[in-house]
Amino acid sequence: MYESIAWNSLINNCIDNRSTLHFIGLLSDGNVHSNISHLKSMLKRAKEHGVLNARIHILLDGRDVDATSALKYVHDLELFLTELNDNSFNGRIASGGGRMKITMDRYEANWDMVKLGWETHVLGMGRQFDCAETAIRTYREETNSLDQDLPPFIIAEDGKPIGTIEDYDSVILFNFRGDRAIEVSKAFEDEYFSKFDRVRFPKIIFAGMLQYDGDLKIPRRYLVSPPNIKNTLSEFLAKHNIKQYAVSETQKYGHVTYFWNGNRSGKFSEDLETFEEVLSDKVPFDQRPWMKAAEITDKLINAIKSDKYMFLRANYPNGDMVGHTGNMAAARIAVESVDLCISRVIKAIDDVGGILIVTADHGNADEMLEKPNESKGSSKAKTAHTLNPVPFIIYDKTKKYNIKQGEFGLANVASTIVRLLGLNYPDIWEESII
Repeated sequence: MYESIAWNSLINNCIDNRSTLHFIGLLSDGNVHSNISHLKSMLKRAKEHGVLNARIHILLDGRDVDATSALKYVHDLELFLTELNDNSFNGRIASGGGRMKITMDRYEANWDMVKLGWETHVLGMGRQFDCAETAIRTYREETNSLDQDLPPFIIAEDGKPIGTIEDYDSVILFNFRGDRAIEVSKAFEDEYFSKFDRVRFPKIIFAGMLQYDGDLKIPRRYLVSPPNIKNTLSEFLAKHNIKQYAVSETQKYGHVTYFWNGNRSGKFSEDLETFEEVLSDKVPFDQRPWMKAAEITDKLINAIKSDKYMFLRANYPNGDMVGHTGNMAAARIAVESVDLCISRVIKAIDDVGGILIVTADHGNADEMLEKPNESKGSSKAKTAHTLNPVPFIIYDKTKKYNIKQGEFGLANVASTIVRLLGLNYPDIWEESII
């Protein structure tokens, strides 16, 4: 990475202009969107290369890690910067906020989040604090919010933000996962951007950790070449002239399209693939835990009954998105909503003589509380994904299947689907479960 053209362009820009190197990203070691160790490594290397000033714009996690662990990562980063800083280098946290409040929107569900992030990181607009810890503690007392929902904050001295993004600065988005990195990348790169008023569009050099969308080439400059994901299930089915249908609401629409097709925003075949999106509501998930499950089901059933498609897929976000809130009562409603919807899908499957598979990519609503703290004797909300095994259910009213014994996972799903369709799967795939 440090020998790449992109990295050296970012560094040389800062050296030549005596400008600031900015880092924006999720501050945790959750390893789903980012890792704090990457940030530390880049800060250290930037100093070695001769960068004078670095500013870090931190997004607080609380979803892929403990719900209220932000200060652990802030203290870790502050200690690292204290040891790194000297007369030749000055690195500081400049702004921040919860990941579900600013910057990290996905699938264009809520551009206002990105707008608020732009105002925070770039323009330095917002409530000012002397340090990140003060901001986090203050907001926790005032709002009783978990890390992911904490409002934005600006670090300032004498009433002036210490880290606005200015002309000739360099900016690195150090998230490596694409879905919540695409929109803010567009805001930094698109000269004709129209989703919100940026107020000013600084002349900077911008790079992502990876290229988040290979089809749309977003961003144009990136530090690590993206994986070349090929031989996906959709690609295989398209080659066999099988029509496919995908549906979800905005919050998970990319999971049945972009991610499903190998981090591609496009289709393998416009004629064979149909995508439908149900617009998500812009409200906290625990305030409307049924989300758009009914609407997804309506569309899915219509597609099943249309007799146009041999393979259909849907994602119900409820268990994941509501599970992340840590609200037990809301999670129950979320899961019950999906139960009701699946009962409707089963009837539609029976009517056409189809086969239904029910599975998931990970757990969340299955474990809503952390284990009790021995010293305090109380439980607290668990907002992160669980590591529990997920179910894999094959429903067919007319037939039973012989399930193999063994250790299986998500990599076995595609071959199982192909087998159920009566086809032979490629040798390079993991084996079928049946």
